[in-house]
Amino acid sequence: METFINKVAESGIISLDLEAYFPTSKCMVFDLKDHLFMGLILKEKDFRAALLATDWEQYKNADVAITCSADAIIPMWANMLVASSLQPFAKTIVFGNEEQLKEQLLLNNIASINGSEYQDQRVVVKGCGDIHIPESAYVAITKILRPFVKSIMYGEPCSTVPIYKKK
Repeated sequence: METFINKVAESGIISLDLEAYFPTSKCMVFDLKDHLFMGLILKEKDFRAALLATDWEQYKNADVAITCSADAIIPMWANMLVASSLQPFAKTIVFGNEEQLKEQLLLNNIASINGSEYQDQRVVVKGCGDIHIPESAYVAITKILRPFVKSIMYGEPCSTVPIYKKK
């Protein structure tokens, strides 16, 4: 009987899946569109009253994106007022849409990786998966790993694209 040898398992290559760093927390969006007069104009007095009437508890421990999905000119102070109101409740506050929020949270999670834990290792950064990983995440992990690793590859351990090799 022929014995199969898993050369990938014996190679000592570490597979790093960025999906493991994708945020799983509660993500919410605060859309200024809901507080515009006629869907176009932000009236300061009405806006401040609407913020005072908002139940901010709903954002407790949530990651929140502040955005305006309407095609309107929003003064910068309006975003600052929302951020100020959210700050005592939300875990994270960013300006942007939900996708941008998740990207920022992913980058924050990747930034927490200690590159020295991969000292002199051969690392494959997994390329395909069920969740779309933005390009910025691949750039971030490369910056973290390069000073420490023996090599960085992209793809799957059985089929990789070389990215970096220590000389």
